[in-house]
Amino acid sequence: MLLLSTVCAARVATAQDFVPPKNSTHKGTRFGLFGFGVRGGLDLAGDGQFLLGTTLDMGNLFTDRVRMRPAFELGVFNGANTYAGSFDALWRFTEEEEVATPYIGAGFSLAGHDGCGNDAQCPDLWLNLTFGFELHYRSTFNWIVEYRAVDAFDKHRLFVGLTTRRGN
Repeated sequence: MLLLSTVCAARVATAQDFVPPKNSTHKGTRFGLFGFGVRGGLDLAGDGQFLLGTTLDMGNLFTDRVRMRPAFELGVFNGANTYAGSFDALWRFTEEEEVATPYIGAGFSLAGHDGCGNDAQCPDLWLNLTFGFELHYRSTFNWIVEYRAVDAFDKHRLFVGLTTRRGN
């Protein structure tokens, strides 16, 4: 009887939807691991390599709209495999809770390729410029669409991916 009543009660009871607490507003510089993202894309210049990448949300600079973002990209197919580790600062034009959050950023990359030991200019230091936006997907994830001009506008990369949402 106890088992039957427990099964019936569990079936009738409705689960509560867990809503995580919102982070309080933090102004100023904060460091930590606040999120990550994965993405794929194409190098639009040169051999047109397929790019795989990951990013980390490492905190704020001065305000919660300026984000520090290290990233890693691996280029495969169409020529020698390439890699780039980058560090960018991104300015977000809107608040976190918006449906679309456009951003712009700048930074630098340390880039190389297969056989880098035989190349006097490898690894190379690149300047980056980033334009993109995040689109709300779920309470914990956003889609990202991003254009990156790297190596002082010599290379052009387009990415699509998912990133975690901060603040939820």
